[in-house]
Amino acid sequence: MKLTSSTRYPRRLELALLPSLIAAALASMPAHAQQAPAAPSAESSQIETVIVTATKRPAPLQTVPIAITVISGAQLEKSNLNTLGAITSQTPTASFRSGASNKDTSLFIRGVGTISTSPGIEPTVSTVIDGVVTARPGQSTMDLLDVDRVEVLRGPQGTLFGKNASAGVISIVTRDPGAEFGGYVDLGFYQGNEKRARFGVSGELKPGVVRGSFSLMHGDYDGNITNVANGARLNGYDRNGARGKLIITPNPDTRIALIADMVKSRDNTPTGVPVGLTVTAYPSNVVGAPNTQYQAGVAPVVPSKTNRSINSEIETRVADDNSGLSAQVDWNAGAHALTSITAYRKWENTQYQDQDRLPLTYRQFPQTVDKGDLSFNQFTQELRVASPKGQFFDYVGGLFYMKAENAETYRRDVTRCVNSVAAALPSGLVPCTPSTTTVDNGVATYGIDSTSASVFGEGAFNFRSDLRAIAGARYTRDKLSFDHNRTSTQLAAIPGVRPAFVAAGSTSVTGYSGRIGPQFDINRDVMVYATASRGYKGPAYNVFFNMQAFDNIAIKPETSNSYEIGLKSSLLNNRLRLNLAAFNTKYDNYQANLNDLVAGTIVTRLINAGSVSTKGIEMDFVAKFSSRFTVSGAAANIQARIDSFNCPPGASASCDVNGKPLPFSPDWRANLRANYKMPVSGGWMADVGADYNYQSEVVYDIGQAPDSIQPAFGIINATLSLYNSEQGWSVTLVGKNLANKSYATNLVNGGGFFARYVPRDDQRYFGISVRKDF
Repeated sequence: MKLTSSTRYPRRLELALLPSLIAAALASMPAHAQQAPAAPSAESSQIETVIVTATKRPAPLQTVPIAITVISGAQLEKSNLNTLGAITSQTPTASFRSGASNKDTSLFIRGVGTISTSPGIEPTVSTVIDGVVTARPGQSTMDLLDVDRVEVLRGPQGTLFGKNASAGVISIVTRDPGAEFGGYVDLGFYQGNEKRARFGVSGELKPGVVRGSFSLMHGDYDGNITNVANGARLNGYDRNGARGKLIITPNPDTRIALIADMVKSRDNTPTGVPVGLTVTAYPSNVVGAPNTQYQAGVAPVVPSKTNRSINSEIETRVADDNSGLSAQVDWNAGAHALTSITAYRKWENTQYQDQDRLPLTYRQFPQTVDKGDLSFNQFTQELRVASPKGQFFDYVGGLFYMKAENAETYRRDVTRCVNSVAAALPSGLVPCTPSTTTVDNGVATYGIDSTSASVFGEGAFNFRSDLRAIAGARYTRDKLSFDHNRTSTQLAAIPGVRPAFVAAGSTSVTGYSGRIGPQFDINRDVMVYATASRGYKGPAYNVFFNMQAFDNIAIKPETSNSYEIGLKSSLLNNRLRLNLAAFNTKYDNYQANLNDLVAGTIVTRLINAGSVSTKGIEMDFVAKFSSRFTVSGAAANIQARIDSFNCPPGASASCDVNGKPLPFSPDWRANLRANYKMPVSGGWMADVGADYNYQSEVVYDIGQAPDSIQPAFGIINATLSLYNSEQGWSVTLVGKNLANKSYATNLVNGGGFFARYVPRDDQRYFGISVRKDF
């Protein structure tokens, strides 16, 4: 199967939206309120009620038998947290893998996630934007705009959220337009020449019938890494986005939501900065000899754990465009609520990467430059029915369909001079000469076509007003096919490029998900629940540039069995909210990446790694000591371990990893936040906030490479806001990483040395944002 521009997506957008448009013409349904009730007044000493849609219909957080973390959009904006990767830094049960491109990123919940750039694998953590599932993890890394809240659902959620939710769901809910005309302008300026601007308007377009909102976003940042080759600043971004939303209520019983969004990003994140010149073997812990030749090649850069500089002639960069359209129609059919969500999303990604991380070509170090082009489209259709509340059996059931197509072209250019006889430099490096320099390349074109259809449902048997049983199931049918064609200028392997290769394949699999368990209200303020869940993630193919014969075999679906008990409570006259959860989950046919070698260059290899497990205890709380002083926090002790690892033939890395931790999963993570509000004068209020985020030691490599371990660290942030609600003004001062703690969000083996990915808050920085609501 060869994917071309004419076959990349089979339907026109007009046809894609047809089901929801037809639904709008059918019998009507009451509009579903998606926002929380009005918060208590500024003088209230009670905690406001939080409404979530984790069960596909609005419900108070404390009544939902799922472990959920909720972060408000207002808090994200105030704290300069603009992506899901940044959000996970303050969510103890979630973590994020950084990379030089959106294609290389991953989300993890309870220590489990998917690390792969292959388009033939789906994420373990499902990301949902306004009810629309995204099929690739790179789609969810765009800047966030007009967010009402982010809901992080922990544990398998396949009964209601789709096949790729075996570890959890991150659901992003954007703001609805207001009934009255208004708007805002929000400007932020931060050290490092980071600038952010948001603008939005909202209001009625037709009284009582149509409400609309439109928002724009711009952000740019020079970066916190220096390229000494040309003095350029790297690790920055330039992003622009827009979002429009229409809420149409043609009669009191019908609600239609039409949403369009677009984000264009231009990032220049390097493929890591050098931190060490030795490689420690695992499991012997023998430290190899220092790579003095590489040290000379990157000079004057000095590799260290706090290094923020590179020496490269190529700017690693990525152009990333995300866009989407969706139509959600809710209406009433007698006593039942019906919902249709029709959506189309498009993702375009072009990346350039410097794989050798050096400014010149030497006999010992070939120059390797990559360019990849990705074009991805998905169409989704979901139909749901919800029973009326208050019956013996309350339920939500439905049908889901996804069609996704991915086409990629990836090219690797290799410049080398293996026959150079030039005089060696004092460092031992041998320069290239024009007569001995050759340029080779490999080019791969490959595509993925996937289809998934499922029927699902979950309900509650209400035996008494305080006792109910939860039961849900999902049946999924997945079809997956690929084609791959790689050409090379050489018949034999060259550094980082395997010989020419052509392959195609397909598979189809049936999968099942489910959840069952009791829920009991001890009293009106305390609820407990226990669930047994089964998660399912579909089959996969390791389709990538250096694909070879054994990659033709489909990777088996990943399944999980999870057991969870939880408690949710509102105590002290709703001044203290305390939620607890304990869980034990085992994954079979775990889909993982393992390091491999291609002619001396490290690549990754996707396999069914065997079985892994994750178990732990989670806690989150909110305490309102007075109308002015609030303390909140969360902590998680998660033991994510490899139980039985299946070592593939010819693996270059050690497979002696049974009992070792999963990558990107520290045993302990916690955060603590305090806020104090007080009047100043003339209607102005001050809001002082501080938070501390801690994580224990974490390994970033499933092969347990000792050099890929990030030691434990903690980050302190603070904000000071002055606001006047009547005048609509607010000014916020932000201080990030006040203790100036340097750390790595990823550590990778560059072949004889290690490199780290540098986070935005790797150094202390300050900023100010000004907002005017009108």
